[in-house]
Amino acid sequence: MGRTPGGVGRKRQAEGRGRVPGKSQRLLCREAKVEDFYEFIEAEKANHPVVWLCRALKVSRASFYRWRNPAGPSPRALRHEELVTAVTELYTKEAGRAGRDQLTLLLNAAGTKVSAPTVGVIMRENGLRAIRTQAWKRTTLQDPQAKTAHIENHMLDDQGKRDFTSTVPGTRLVGDITYLRTSEGWLYLATVIDLFSGMVIGWSMAEHMRASLCTAALRMARNHGYFDEHSVIFHSDYAEVIVKPRLGSLPL
Repeated sequence: MGRTPGGVGRKRQAEGRGRVPGKSQRLLCREAKVEDFYEFIEAEKANHPVVWLCRALKVSRASFYRWRNPAGPSPRALRHEELVTAVTELYTKEAGRAGRDQLTLLLNAAGTKVSAPTVGVIMRENGLRAIRTQAWKRTTLQDPQAKTAHIENHMLDDQGKRDFTSTVPGTRLVGDITYLRTSEGWLYLATVIDLFSGMVIGWSMAEHMRASLCTAALRMARNHGYFDEHSVIFHSDYAEVIVKPRLGSLPL
């Protein structure tokens, strides 16, 4: 009888035991992937325990079973995907002007139960930020017909450059008007600041921007003794009031 070549004999023996030599040889290659190990374990599990095969190939038995029986997304993952879609669509619908809290209120009102922290996490993960728009009101109105050429600019140094510093308290003051948005409407705030200390020495609030708003702030500063008794310069946008020699001449 002729002898069967060794390679052919081993192949027949392997096929008789249900083995796949091709897969075994591929595992010896450097480019073998983890899926190749799983396929080899699947082919050899009838001949050897899965525990032994996983230990020999240094792969996780749990990972092998997950590869063998892949599970779908968890209910929590599906819920998160639904919330991501809902938050993104509502954010786009609101033109990016709705923040975390407003989106939470709108989603819950529409029947999607979600908490504000969850909405915040989704917004951060997807790079969504609310566009903040601030209300604006004009507070400085320049009168082109006003004649101010006669007003001497006392906020200049010896070289004719603007100088908003002071070395003596209560001699050089500046002021401005700003606006505050409240639940009941707009309020206007006039302030008087001493250039020596940077401290607000007088202020006044009203629902209008008439001259009495500014004079009330100056009156507060005067009544608290923050003015120099002999001469003081008050500078504001588009106007300067020169007070000398005494404040008694001011209509405060």
